[in-house]
Amino acid sequence: MATDVRTEITDRVAVLTVSNPERRNAMNLELSGKLVAALERCVADDGVGAIVVTGEEPAFCAGGDLGELADADPAVLRRVYSGFLAVAECPLPTIAAVNGAAVGAGLNLALACDLRLAGPRARFDARFLPLGLHPGGGYTWMAQRVLGYQGAAALTLFGDVVDAEEALRIGLVHRVSEDVLGAAVELAGRAAGLPRDLAVTTKATMRLTAGMASQEQAVEVEVRAQAASVRSDEFRQRLAALQASIRSR
Repeated sequence: MATDVRTEITDRVAVLTVSNPERRNAMNLELSGKLVAALERCVADDGVGAIVVTGEEPAFCAGGDLGELADADPAVLRRVYSGFLAVAECPLPTIAAVNGAAVGAGLNLALACDLRLAGPRARFDARFLPLGLHPGGGYTWMAQRVLGYQGAAALTLFGDVVDAEEALRIGLVHRVSEDVLGAAVELAGRAAGLPRDLAVTTKATMRLTAGMASQEQAVEVEVRAQAASVRSDEFRQRLAALQASIRSR
């Protein structure tokens, strides 16, 4: 069965399905490159407002291809990382629909998204150290950003493997859903329905202000961006529609 990243676009939501079924969607060099290309196409398409990343059933992503990693130098490792780093750097809103095991690089792929939803079979397993591997691809930064030091240490150093409900309890996922892909598409549709440039700018602002030391610094960033949005056609049209709705009540 072919290694691929399938793209389906409906109502401005692109669903990217990573598929390497013989290896439970392990992130090899071919799959990583195809994920980068799929994301680039989505970002270049004005008809896409949000992206959902999921895996070919029954897994999400079973990690990196250990055969490729066996002799990998830093240059090859960066190529392996490129798929989930492209997700992390994507300017559009992104959701991981974690439908099964997210292991190692698969956990990286989930962490790279803005939001994670878990299906009933989801399982999150760092598994780097038990394999004799140091974490890579920014995993230690992403895990601590989401879980804090203690939560990241539990997964990374102490080998905690968590299911969907435990992932919800510790804040690794936003929500658990029986139909995780459907829930992710519905949620992504809300972001896709926003003015695209505004969503992109706001996501960039959130990332910037997350590392700031004070609210005052955030205000200085936001005041310029909000002033620009006030002058936009989108704001004027939506304000006029809201005012007309209020007058008609």
